[in-house]
Amino acid sequence: MNIFKPVATLTLLLLIAGCSGNQTPQPAVFVTPAESSSDFGDLRVHYNALPTASLGDAVARDYGVQKDSGTGMLVIALRQLADGNEVAAQGDVSAVVHDLQGVRQQVGFRTVKTGDYIDHLGTFQISPRNTYRFEVTVKSGGRTEVVKFQRSF
Repeated sequence: MNIFKPVATLTLLLLIAGCSGNQTPQPAVFVTPAESSSDFGDLRVHYNALPTASLGDAVARDYGVQKDSGTGMLVIALRQLADGNEVAAQGDVSAVVHDLQGVRQQVGFRTVKTGDYIDHLGTFQISPRNTYRFEVTVKSGGRTEVVKFQRSF
């Protein structure tokens, strides 16, 4: 009789049972991803996507966005690089968002002035525990550049 198999099974079950430490399950907490940027010569494109529900009240008010668990926000900021500094850059922004099921959303943007800068802000529909792929097209200074990235919410 091989006693190893039942002992190994019992040990595995005890280890799995001990993982929770008798704590009740906690909901996942959203962690804001680090803002990202891409440089195209002297043009820097900052981009970020996050759920509007994660915005602070003052930020939501300043951006004119409703906080909602079913809405994501895409922020694109165009900056001209001059002597190591960033200054506001003019341009047009468009974007397409795809989720894991292949559902495609065109994002409409509006501009929001934040201090000396102009941000391009758009919203899109999100669902929990989904990953979104973004393709952002920027037209600025007579050129067209594309930024691709993804975020999970």
